[in-house]
Amino acid sequence: MDAKPLINARLLICLAVGGVLSGLSLLLIPDPIQARAVAIAAFCLVLWLGEAVPAFVPSFLLLAAVPLFMSGPTYRLSSVMGWMADPVLVLFLGGFTLGVAAQRYGIDATITSLAVRWSGGHRLRLLALVMIATACLSMWMSNTAAAAMMLAALRPMIGGLDRGDAFRAAMLVGIAVSANLGGMATPIGSPPNAIAVASLRDVQPISLIKWMSFGLPCMAILLVVGYFLLVLRYRLRVGEMTPVNTGVVPIRGGRSWAVVAVFSGMVLGWLSEPLHGIPVPVIAAIGATVLFGSGLLAPGDLGRIDWSTLILIAGGLGLGQLLQHSGSIHAAASTVDWHAWPSAVRVGLLVGVAAVMSGVMSNTATATMIIPLAYAIDPSPATPILVALGCSLGMPFAISTPPNALVSGEGLKVSDLLLPGVVFMVLGTLLVAVAGPLVL
Repeated sequence: MDAKPLINARLLICLAVGGVLSGLSLLLIPDPIQARAVAIAAFCLVLWLGEAVPAFVPSFLLLAAVPLFMSGPTYRLSSVMGWMADPVLVLFLGGFTLGVAAQRYGIDATITSLAVRWSGGHRLRLLALVMIATACLSMWMSNTAAAAMMLAALRPMIGGLDRGDAFRAAMLVGIAVSANLGGMATPIGSPPNAIAVASLRDVQPISLIKWMSFGLPCMAILLVVGYFLLVLRYRLRVGEMTPVNTGVVPIRGGRSWAVVAVFSGMVLGWLSEPLHGIPVPVIAAIGATVLFGSGLLAPGDLGRIDWSTLILIAGGLGLGQLLQHSGSIHAAASTVDWHAWPSAVRVGLLVGVAAVMSGVMSNTATATMIIPLAYAIDPSPATPILVALGCSLGMPFAISTPPNALVSGEGLKVSDLLLPGVVFMVLGTLLVAVAGPLVL
């Protein structure tokens, strides 16, 4: 078998486009510091968007390029690593560790099984419970894992239905939509949320309960809208169906319940941060310590943590800091007199742009570009949060999010995702832009 070529066509195109954009930055931007910062950022973003290399590779490139091409103590390797080493990464690490423990002891699969069992074989109830379970799982673990798990549990039923069956299409779209929306509810729900929290760390730290005070109701409203949208679009009626056997045995034994206790303790600690004052990342670190230190997770489970996403988030944080320290963000924001626009229009435009861009490219790359710029345009602590939530609304295409790609592989038509995706982009943008500043 022939060896895989070192450089494929996609990578060559990305290198060429990145080189051209970087060269133009160096030629057209008069300030040399800003020109180099934008050149490095452009190259990293092209690699992210082109998906020609693993998503974490641009983070390594950033660590090498900034000290190599930028001068001064601000751009030394230690400074760049300091930009990336944000406490929010520890929060995500705790969430990923919980996800590994839940998968090892079958807790996540049990939640899926209970949703199917409680439906009692009724179609509309099953759709509602599946969407709620998927969204709840996506709040605390990868939305890709949540969608994949639900698909695996329901495959015996989905496989027995005709590909043109309306209920089958509604179930698949419901899984993708709820997995995407679940990331809005908590700071650890998606990488853009982490970038937003990190951008406010020195201005106004955001606790888990502060985020959830808006993110959770926002998710719940859109989830209800999504449910009724699917019921109406596919003309679903009350009816029974053959019960689905997920093959999952309910959790039992002390170790499984110990993991449930650790999870409950961490969530309770996160929610009660205003009372005890222990930072949310510290509680996440304590939870990870207990899981590994008690033997509930073995040393080998460390490799199952999603390190690539952590490095990806770190790269996004570092790239935002590079553009901020170089003055590039301020220079870009000052090109338009944004203060002449009403605040609601500014926020709505920023959230809408984030949603549209996330629909056609990585939401992490979108957040990396938009959140620092948005905060410079509208310097309110609410702005980064609202833009991050907007990044979760970009879901009209199969390529928009991993859950969309998963359900598309089951044979959905383009229109199945396009219509609800556009509705969520428009309705969600209005909800976030109008209600967000009032609540936050």
